[in-house]
Amino acid sequence: MNYSNLDKAKAYKALLASEKISLKKILSADRIKNSNVKVGGGLTYNYAAMPVDDKIISTLQSLADEQEVLDKYKALLSGEVMNTGEKRLVLHQLTRGNCLGAKVEADGEDKDEFYKSQLERIRVFAQKVRNGEIKGSTGKAFDTVCQIGIGGSDLGPRALYLALTGYCSGKGTKQLKAEFISNVDPDDAAAVIDRLNAETTLFVLVSKSGTTLETLTNQELVTKSLKGVDPAKHLVAVTSKTSPLAGSSSVLDSFYIDDYIGGRYSSTSAVGGVILSLALGFDTFKELLDGAHEADMLALEKDIRKNPSLLDASIGLYLRNILGYPATAILPYSQALSRFPAHLQQLDMESNGKHVNRFGEKVDYVTGPIIFGEPGTNGQHSFYQLLHQGTDIVPLQFIGFKENQRGKDIVIEGSTSQTKLNANLSAQIVAFALGKSDENPNKEFDGERCSSLLSADQLTPKALGALLAHYENKVMFQGLLWNLNSFDQEGVQLGKILAKKVLKGCEGDEVLKAYADILI
Repeated sequence: MNYSNLDKAKAYKALLASEKISLKKILSADRIKNSNVKVGGGLTYNYAAMPVDDKIISTLQSLADEQEVLDKYKALLSGEVMNTGEKRLVLHQLTRGNCLGAKVEADGEDKDEFYKSQLERIRVFAQKVRNGEIKGSTGKAFDTVCQIGIGGSDLGPRALYLALTGYCSGKGTKQLKAEFISNVDPDDAAAVIDRLNAETTLFVLVSKSGTTLETLTNQELVTKSLKGVDPAKHLVAVTSKTSPLAGSSSVLDSFYIDDYIGGRYSSTSAVGGVILSLALGFDTFKELLDGAHEADMLALEKDIRKNPSLLDASIGLYLRNILGYPATAILPYSQALSRFPAHLQQLDMESNGKHVNRFGEKVDYVTGPIIFGEPGTNGQHSFYQLLHQGTDIVPLQFIGFKENQRGKDIVIEGSTSQTKLNANLSAQIVAFALGKSDENPNKEFDGERCSSLLSADQLTPKALGALLAHYENKVMFQGLLWNLNSFDQEGVQLGKILAKKVLKGCEGDEVLKAYADILI
C-alpha cells in the first residue's frame, strides 16, 4: 500500500483548484432530501448544508481511492500493525464484532475469541451483581458502581452512561447508579466519596498497566475512605493480563484489555463494558455494540456516498485544508449527550492533533481541527453569537432525535418541549446556512456557515453505538487521508515527564521550580 502525504495526491491538488460553493445557491428542499446516508443503528447523516457539490464529492472519492484508505482500513481490521509509533495492532473494532471474518492473532491467541471471552465474563459477572448473587462484604446488595480511571477510561464510559440512563428509565430497565472519579484533584474524589454508601458501592479500577499514578492515587484515597467494609470485596479491576492488578487478592475480579486498544477507543471494550453492563444491564451494552458494528460495516463501503464516516471525514478535510476552517463544533440537541462533545475532543484532538506523519516526518499542511461543543439549546445562549456573526467560520455538526428518551413531555401553546427543541435545531441549520439581510448591520447575518446533521428517531443504545463508531471511523479515515498515525499520543507524555520531575524536586530545573514554588 502507498503511504504518502496529503499534498502529494493529485486529487488534493484538484481540490485546491476547485470552485468554492455557496450554500445560499445550492441549499434546497430537494438537496436536503437527497443528501441522506445511513449510518447504522437507525442514524442518518445529512450533508445538505455542507459546501460541496457532486464534482467536489467525486474528487473526494478520488482522494480516498488515491490514499487507499479502504485498503488500509481492511489492513487494520485484519491485524496489521497500524500504530507505527508504538508498533502495535489497532483492534477496537474487534470488540464489537469481526468485520472481515478473518482470524486476528497476536500474543499467541485469537484476539476475536479473547474479546468475546471477556464480553461473556462481563455478562455473567454483571448479571450476578445485578440479581444480588454477588454482594458487598457486609452482605448488602450493590446499588452503585463507581469507575476510577482517567482520560479514555473516564470520558467515553461517562458520556455513554449519561447518554443511556434516560433511555433505560423510559424502558423501566433496572439501574445501578454510576459515579466516576477521574481527576487527581482530591476534591473530585472527595465529592464523589461523600455521595457514596461504602457498603453498597462496587468500584471499578481501570488501569491497563496497573501502575497509572493518577488512578492508583485515587484508588488509595478511596480505599482509605471506606469504613466498615473489606475493600477487596468492593473493587474489580479492568487491566492487562500482565499488570500487578491481574488476579490480585486486592480485587474481587479482573477483566482484561490489551495494548491494541487505545484509551480513547476503549469504550466498547471492558473499559466501558464493565460499568455499563453493571449500571444499565448487559443487554443494553450489547445493543450498543451491535450499533457500533453496523457502523463499522458501513465504513467498508467503497462508494463514498454510501460510507458516512468516510464522507464525513473527507468533507471535514475539505473544510480544514481547502477552506481553512480551524475548528468544528459538536452540537447535540439532546441533554443526554451532555458529555459526548468532551469525549470527541479527546478522540479527535488526541488522534489527529499532530504535525508529523506516520513515519515521524513533519507535514506541510494543517491537520486536526479544534473540537468543542455543548448541548442545545444552552449553546444558543452561549457561543452561538460568535458562530453566527463572528469573523471566523466554524463548521457545525448537529445531532438530533425525533423522540425523547423518558417519554415525559408537556404541551404548551400547541407543541411539546421535544418539538420546540427540534424546531430550534432545524431553524439553526437554516439560519447558519442562509443568513439574513438587514439594513442594520448589527442585525445582518452573512450565512454561509456550514453544518451537517446526524439524526435518528430516538437515542437508543444501538443509535449511540453507531454514533460512537461513526466518529471513531471518521477520525481514523481523516488520519489516513493526512497520512498520520491516529493511534498514539506522544503529545501527552512531556507534561507527565515534567510532573514527575517536579515531584522529585525539579532536579535542578530552575524554570520548572519557579512555577512549582508558586503552587507547591
